Amino acid sequence: MTDSIRPGQGGTQPVLQAPRDAGERVAGGALLVDVRSAGGRAAHGEIPGATLVDRADLDALFGPAVAPAVALDTPIVVVCGSERGSGPVAAALAERGYTDVTHVDGGFPAWRDSGLPAAAPVAPPDDAAEDR
Repeated sequence: MTDSIRPGQGGTQPVLQAPRDAGERVAGGALLVDVRSAGGRAAHGEIPGATLVDRADLDALFGPAVAPAVALDTPIVVVCGSERGSGPVAAALAERGYTDVTHVDGGFPAWRDSGLPAAAPVAPPDDAAEDR
C-alpha cells in the first residue's frame, strides 16, 4: 500500500491532496483523470493532457473490475469540480484494487487557481456551476 491510499472504514480511502502536490504527481507521470461533465469543462476550462472519463462509466477507461485495462499500481490523480465529485470516483477506483489513487482538494477551481495548467473556458457558465 502506498501513502496515497490509507485504511479507512470499510476498506481504503484515497488521500485528498493539495493541488500543487497533485500537479507534482502528474508531472511525475501519474494519470490525471478529469471526471467533470463536458458542460462543466466548457464552462470552466479544461486541463491540457487530462484523460476524460464519465464518472458513471469507469469501465470505459479502466475496464471491468475483474479485468482491469490499467495496471492496478498506476498512480492516478482524480479531479472534478470539487472533492465531492472526485472523492467517490477515487474511492471506487480504490475499491477496484488501484493502490495509488489521490484526488484534488478543492477540485478544478483550486487546480486552476494554484497556477497549474488549465485552458480557458469555451462557453459561458450555466447550470454546470456545480460541476466545475
